[in-house]
Amino acid sequence: MRYTVGEIAAALQLDVLGDPDIAITGLAEPRDAGPDDLALASSPKYADALGAGHARAALLWADADWEALGLEAAICPPRPRYTLSGLTALADPGHNFGAGIHPSAIIDPTAEIGADVSIGAGAVIGAEAHIGGGCVVGPLSFVGWGASLGPNAYLREHVSIGAKVRIGARFIAQPGARIGGDGFSFVTPEKSGVEEVRESLGDQGQSTGQPWARIASLGAVVIGDDVEVGSNSVIDSGTIRPTRIGDRTKIDNLVHIGHNCVIGEDNLLCGCVGIAGSATVGNFVVMAGQVGVSDNISIGNNVVLAAASKVLTSVRDGKVMMGYPAVEMKTNLEVFRNVRRLGRVLRDVTDLKKAVFNTGSSD
Repeated sequence: MRYTVGEIAAALQLDVLGDPDIAITGLAEPRDAGPDDLALASSPKYADALGAGHARAALLWADADWEALGLEAAICPPRPRYTLSGLTALADPGHNFGAGIHPSAIIDPTAEIGADVSIGAGAVIGAEAHIGGGCVVGPLSFVGWGASLGPNAYLREHVSIGAKVRIGARFIAQPGARIGGDGFSFVTPEKSGVEEVRESLGDQGQSTGQPWARIASLGAVVIGDDVEVGSNSVIDSGTIRPTRIGDRTKIDNLVHIGHNCVIGEDNLLCGCVGIAGSATVGNFVVMAGQVGVSDNISIGNNVVLAAASKVLTSVRDGKVMMGYPAVEMKTNLEVFRNVRRLGRVLRDVTDLKKAVFNTGSSD
């Protein structure tokens, strides 16, 4: 990275304050910044740390007095954290996978390879696969039979894309992502104990153990544009129809999306989220870490699910849910408050009983 402060500001469509010609070779936290770094001090709480460093230029908060902070130049956007998105993209050197096709890559002769692709060492491209222009397929990654990657997809190392999976433009998969594995779908010859429990909410009836028969996954996965999937996350193929992920949805590490799920657009699924088969999720949904969603239910639009919530029933649009089982956050917090008071209430009841009984015996 080597830009002037003025070039950085222009790329971000922002104004520069002070000297635009200061050369910047890196980004740094305020306390660690040297004279050639752009210090990232997005709020006033970083002012003291900025003084402890040696930065001449910084990314600051909107109304910062940059001269009083001893700087020679500053960029003061209205929303610094949003600006950080473009700034880090500008500074990102990538992973140096190199251009072209590595000699050790294995590419089926029936595969279609677009222009300006990078296919890394040990990668495998299956029969009738389509790799769009500008794609990067990292080392030891796999793209299966008939799978399709849209333009400028970026697969890091050890990514697996199964047969017939269709992925849109500008897809990003972090190391170890697995897309298009078979769904976890099994059935017994007769009604199982699990089915009895779901109907009775606790009683298995007279059911006895039975062997499980596998249901094959024929539906593959369809992913929209600008989707990102984190490390070691998995998206299972649908049974008959495909599992679907909408445009611009971002999926963190260690997330599992089961077979037949339909995930809408612009969702944020944080680490260790698990969504069971045939669940439907709307648009602009945020699921915090370790959220679990039961099978065959619907999550509406603009829903927020707090960390570790377990969602067992459908959720309407706009709800903020928390707990196990998940209820509206304000209800869950009220329950927590009442549980904390429970010891005091029980002591008061005990004291009240003693007072009543003592009064009765004295008569």
